[in-house]
Amino acid sequence: MVFGKGTPLLVGAVIVACVVLVGPSAPGDGPPGRSLPADAARDVVPNRVMTWNICNPCESSDVDRAAEIATYAPQVIGLQEACVGDVERIRDRLESLYGLVYHVEYGSVLRNWGRCGGAPWSPGAYGQAVLSAAPMTDRVNVEYPDGGSEDRGYMAVTTMVGGRSVRVFNTHLAERRQEPVRARQTGVLAAEVARHDRVIVLGDFNAVPDAPELAPMWELAADADPRCRPSNAGSCEPTTDWRSRFDYIFLRGVTPLDHRVRPTPYSDHDMLYADLD
Repeated sequence: MVFGKGTPLLVGAVIVACVVLVGPSAPGDGPPGRSLPADAARDVVPNRVMTWNICNPCESSDVDRAAEIATYAPQVIGLQEACVGDVERIRDRLESLYGLVYHVEYGSVLRNWGRCGGAPWSPGAYGQAVLSAAPMTDRVNVEYPDGGSEDRGYMAVTTMVGGRSVRVFNTHLAERRQEPVRARQTGVLAAEVARHDRVIVLGDFNAVPDAPELAPMWELAADADPRCRPSNAGSCEPTTDWRSRFDYIFLRGVTPLDHRVRPTPYSDHDMLYADLD
């Protein structure tokens, strides 16, 4: 081939054009994955459920998020502050890197370019998601009438945990210092939870155990930690970086066997999981 004096400029222009067309690497692309601890679960634990606010927007890799989940391999996972794109990548990596296959349902309540990226005219969907090793049916997605400073809602699905059918809810209540809004939200959620005999409610409630706005939930359900209740709030293990208990696994008609709070560097919330009878 014969190259003229303008070749370097032409090559540079082509490179710039490719970058523009392809775009930068997607958030969370990261390295191929990281090894799991020696005591990590080897397969999905059929009676284990988890709740985790994965923090968006945060500079966490979806590869690392997937590895955190794979360490405990719950049957059902409720994610909050979840962008659809992040959940898709987490789910893909759980399967490709760790052999864990999950179905997914979304409970998005808004589209937010600042949190989830995407094209400015078509921002990514944001809200809740449920991953389940068993198929899910009867999904509902409800936006609270008043979300507070940001749209919030709950989603619900029916799936299998420990070989039995159960209704699973996943929610994220209004931010701190919005107690009246959260009180209205828990009223909406509790009214639907009361319709079912076997229920697991996962979520970030943004309220400590003895907060008045959680009263409707305590009337219907117990936390996976039997010691954690409003009258004994000091026994509730914190689940956030600011050492408050905001995340819960509420159980109705389901008996807990064990529970764990697992600190993680990839969110401002810890992972909370429970093994159920």
